Amino acid sequence: MKTVLLIDDDIELREALGAYLRQRGWDVHTAADGDSGLGLARQLLPQIILCDMYMPCGNGFRVCSAIREEQSLRHAFLIAMSGNMFDNTRKSAMEAGADEFMLKPLQPRPLLEMLEKISASRGGGGGAPDGVTPPATTANPPALSIIPPRAAARPPDNFVRFWGVRGSIPTPGQGTVRIGGNTSCVEVRADGELIILDAGTGIRPLGTELMKEYKDRPVNVALLITHSHWDHVQGFPFFAPAYNPKNQIDIHGFEGAWESLEDIFSGQMESPYFPIGLKQMPGNIKFTELRELEFGIGSVRARASFINHPGVTVGFRLETSTGTVAYLPDHESCFRMRSLAGGGKAPASPEELAFARREDEKTLKFIQGTDILIVDAQYDLEEYRTRVGWGHSCVDDTVELAVRAQAKKLFLFHHDPTHDDDKIEAMANHARDLATWHGGKLEVEAAREGLKVPLGAVKG
Repeated sequence: MKTVLLIDDDIELREALGAYLRQRGWDVHTAADGDSGLGLARQLLPQIILCDMYMPCGNGFRVCSAIREEQSLRHAFLIAMSGNMFDNTRKSAMEAGADEFMLKPLQPRPLLEMLEKISASRGGGGGAPDGVTPPATTANPPALSIIPPRAAARPPDNFVRFWGVRGSIPTPGQGTVRIGGNTSCVEVRADGELIILDAGTGIRPLGTELMKEYKDRPVNVALLITHSHWDHVQGFPFFAPAYNPKNQIDIHGFEGAWESLEDIFSGQMESPYFPIGLKQMPGNIKFTELRELEFGIGSVRARASFINHPGVTVGFRLETSTGTVAYLPDHESCFRMRSLAGGGKAPASPEELAFARREDEKTLKFIQGTDILIVDAQYDLEEYRTRVGWGHSCVDDTVELAVRAQAKKLFLFHHDPTHDDDKIEAMANHARDLATWHGGKLEVEAAREGLKVPLGAVKG
């Protein structure tokens, strides 16, 4: 029997592709995440494995690497797949051990032809090669991770405050004094919790302020990292609370394609880059690599969603007793990217555009009805035309996304380092005009350092 294992968190793809292949004589097994997929691979020893790259409970890069490290699975033909068009996705998948890479949406007939050729070249059926005994494996999905409530006293008000709003690189100078030049960092106080979104250079002034506020009381922080690009982690070595042993810093994020979250943070602090190593920081620093897309921070419900940006990147949604915050600092519309990626020379097919629309719909559903929406709006429309595929949005797409999501207030974020205050304010005015043209009650503002927004006081 020709055996294929399909590992993908998209239930529609699993069901449709599974039915298509079964009708054509294939024994199809499916898994919805990386951990259970790896467990089934060890148990079944399939002839061919199809593996998505962006999934909960073990991303596809790590799954590919684990498969290639196991003697019993080295016979399997490994096909990586992703709807992420960025060049480094294919490169990283192949480096992780994939034999082939396929861009979604998958075309059923070419895929079937490839599978049949692979099967014929390897002698038909699946199962273990001669002399290999399948190991006994039980794939149990991990329990929902819960971050326990914190005991330290907190100010009773719930709010969102911006400490770093810039993308790519810090931009100090006279042209950025009103908006700010620090890279991504947002503070959320909600239901007794202190939550920080990303650790760009904005986390340095936040840390200084926290030390003044808490004085002799311990500071307990939940730091959520969307991804490990420098402008989202480079400020952590300068975060003052991490240097006091009475403070607790819990850092949460998804594993990278190659390194653990802790290794990524540690790497930027190695000599000769920084004089103090991560393990020399006196604070109680704990790293948690998230396995599920939903988790708790005390009574705050947190959710994550993979978004369209190079590397393993997520957005976060925080649901609190007084309102909802969604944070997508680096994101590019899949549909816009597919539409323009060929520069007019090789337009996307109807199937590719339909797939891209479905991917954007997932993002839309993730942020639906948000009270405070913080989204990448790095470029104006003209700039974006020359930066398609860079992983960032134009302001026009961001406004349309927010309007369709019926968000209450949109903050334009991840400002381009070449944009001064006047440029960003002009983009914000343009965004307000677009919101009015689209209709609805969306409020629009450019995120700026020091801006504090009450959570629960947004107009409905």
